Amino acid sequence: MLYPLFFVAVYLSHFRLLRLPYFWDEGGYYIPAAWDFFRTGTLIPQSTVTNAHPPLPSILLAGWWHLSGYVVSGTRTLVCMVAAAALLGVFKLAKTLTTAGVAAVTVVLTAIYPVWFAQSTLAHADIFAAAFSLWGLAFYFNREGAAETPSRLGLNTIYAAAMFSLAALSKETSIVTPAALALWEIVLLQKNRREPLSRRLHFRWIVALLAPILPLAAWYGYHYRRTGFVFGNPEFLRYNATANLDAYRIVLCLWHRFLHLFAHMNMFVPVVCTIAAMLIPVAATNSRPPISRPALKAIGVILLANWIAFSVLGGALLTRYLLPMYPLILLVCVNTWCRRIPERWPLLAALSAAAFLAGIWINPPYAFAPEDNLTYRDFIVLHQQAIRFIDLKYPQATVLTAWPAVSELNRPELGYTNHPIKTTPIQNFSLDQIQRAAADPGSYDVALLFSTKWAPPANRVNLGRQNESADTKYFDFHRDLSPAEVAILLHGEVVWQGHRKGEWAAVLHFPRIVEAALLPLQKPGDSYTVGKIHPPLPISPE
Repeated sequence: MLYPLFFVAVYLSHFRLLRLPYFWDEGGYYIPAAWDFFRTGTLIPQSTVTNAHPPLPSILLAGWWHLSGYVVSGTRTLVCMVAAAALLGVFKLAKTLTTAGVAAVTVVLTAIYPVWFAQSTLAHADIFAAAFSLWGLAFYFNREGAAETPSRLGLNTIYAAAMFSLAALSKETSIVTPAALALWEIVLLQKNRREPLSRRLHFRWIVALLAPILPLAAWYGYHYRRTGFVFGNPEFLRYNATANLDAYRIVLCLWHRFLHLFAHMNMFVPVVCTIAAMLIPVAATNSRPPISRPALKAIGVILLANWIAFSVLGGALLTRYLLPMYPLILLVCVNTWCRRIPERWPLLAALSAAAFLAGIWINPPYAFAPEDNLTYRDFIVLHQQAIRFIDLKYPQATVLTAWPAVSELNRPELGYTNHPIKTTPIQNFSLDQIQRAAADPGSYDVALLFSTKWAPPANRVNLGRQNESADTKYFDFHRDLSPAEVAILLHGEVVWQGHRKGEWAAVLHFPRIVEAALLPLQKPGDSYTVGKIHPPLPISPE
């Protein structure tokens, strides 16, 4: 009965975002992969590079498009439905471990946490995996608060195995959570090995938690048979796994991931409030039930496993990989407030809610991914305006640009243009890449530049400035040249530019001079004209 309420709340709070074109990894992989399955029925993407991500999001998206039609608003409506289902899983989990009041506050704080809020309409695999993982945890923790009878154990293990299997088929890294819990159950099995009933219960949970490995292994076997690669193309495997096995990089990632879990996007507010509340003793008359110690230890195991795993795996330190972890952190925080400060804990909840709401629109004083709050909307709007300008002024142009604008221009189904536009791709707009583009001026006549990284302006506080050298070496951090600098290096002119809260985009045009000459052919009396493109001179287009 709560699901319609949750869905309406998510849908209405994101209503202005439902018609935005696809963003970043949506347009780079997930939507093209689902589009291929929708049109051809193939689980292996044909129009984009396959990277062995499991196919469940593509299947769900394609099935939904058969009902809604292939429209952006339909896709985002489905993601809202998935986000609402995930929040319902949070409520189920929290209510099992604590009270309905704590569960309701945890759901609200989760829904408005900037990272979760932004991901609630983006068609990344992570929101699908988060929904199934949270429901798997809800069934796993359903053993708390009552005796686990054989029939109840059987249902919980089956449901948990099914949910974690669906999570693994949504995003392969979701296997970390059930695998960590399986190891924890092995520890408990060794601890209680002399108790036959406990031994049997732990053994059944170990089997259920390891069961998701089977469908994931089956998918990789199918992928290998069709492509010859188990974990995707070699470049994808190198970027996300083998190139990350550097001791200093792992230590640096552990620090970044710790901040992502407990400080990023104002998460430090409820965490600091919780630390302060823990210094206050629990009143003897407080009858509010705490989260049991076994459940707290299991939550700690989950957080620890994901913290370490995502500090080793993944080339990009995207916070959406940690999406299922944020409700667990908030649940522990809210329960601690309720236990330690029973009269004033709503004030701490209100303070945290205000901090999260501010984080949705106000950017932090350090570099971050635009998809962590509504900065991604500014990115999309600027790209819409720039591509519309190119469509109107230079419809036959070849555009020099970088990913993801390459896909935005090449693929009309992403929602930016009605027809494919030719592109000359470069990696980014750093000095090195612009100099390479300058060496071949005849391969483009328009450039679409944009901010590939969000960072605080030069005259503002930047808490991450001291880490820029390490971030450049390990995390592809770079400085984009400004449109004016690129115009000077490429001998062009800025014909359009826009700015929104630190995001920017610009269109450059390059007037070309063509020298025509008549050259004799082999046959007497015949001739033809050839054109030679010279480096442009500083003159007007006329």
